[in-house]
Amino acid sequence: MIMPEKLTIVRTVVELRHAVAAFRAAGRTVGLVPTMGALHEGHVSLVKGALDRGDVPAASIFVNPTQFGPNEDFAAYPRDEAGDFAKLETAGCRIVFAPDKDEMYPVPMLTTVKVTGVTDGLCGPFRPGHFDGVATVVTKLLMMAMPDRGYFGEKDYQQLQVIKTMVRDLAMPMEIVGMPTVREPDGLAMSSRNRYLSAAERTTALQLYREMNTVAQTVRDGRSSCSEATAAASKALLAAGFDKVEYLTVVDAESLRPFEKVTGPARVIAATRLGRTRLIDNIAVS
Repeated sequence: MIMPEKLTIVRTVVELRHAVAAFRAAGRTVGLVPTMGALHEGHVSLVKGALDRGDVPAASIFVNPTQFGPNEDFAAYPRDEAGDFAKLETAGCRIVFAPDKDEMYPVPMLTTVKVTGVTDGLCGPFRPGHFDGVATVVTKLLMMAMPDRGYFGEKDYQQLQVIKTMVRDLAMPMEIVGMPTVREPDGLAMSSRNRYLSAAERTTALQLYREMNTVAQTVRDGRSSCSEATAAASKALLAAGFDKVEYLTVVDAESLRPFEKVTGPARVIAATRLGRTRLIDNIAVS
């Protein structure tokens, strides 16, 4: 068995650019995997996706304060830098950029990247300013590393569409690759926030994936409208023990506009509250 080569850990933009330049000088392409740490197999799959495409995998670990609202879990967000480094090295990652806040935001920010349209619905109204924080920090990371490709999971599907739109509109010279959601054997989408779930909540959480599949089958077969199918699923989730369904809807896979009847590529997409945990998920309507 060939063990992965040594992981280079860098803390500054200068060091990051130097590490990337060394691989470019050797004729290699680079794939960046931006993360907020607390890594799981979903993140590891992005590193493997970069390897599969022949890229040198580079990852960033930075819990970005500008994408958290005032009542969200920034302070409590799980952090395990040593564990994350070990997972990345085992997966074959070659560079990890782990800056502190002063390195990412060395002076008061006078510039914000704002994407409209795909941010108007879904999580947008529930998390004001969130996607501005995401778009700004991802722009900074992409410009700091200048990768050939950026790898993002489809689990955060709205975020993925925001980043694709931003890169397209700003003519940024890299490709954005969306990678399939990685799930636990019972279907629960992997998430750093799953560790907040109690044992009972963990069992209840499985109902979200089941109901989304029911919606996808129902609207695909034309047995009911999208609004009827999602209303029934929302009712079932509340009956199962979910505290709140922020949204559960069927949207166009690119524009994220709601469908009443599916007429093209679509996603069933949801955000729910279960105890103190916010769960998001989505699946394709094939």
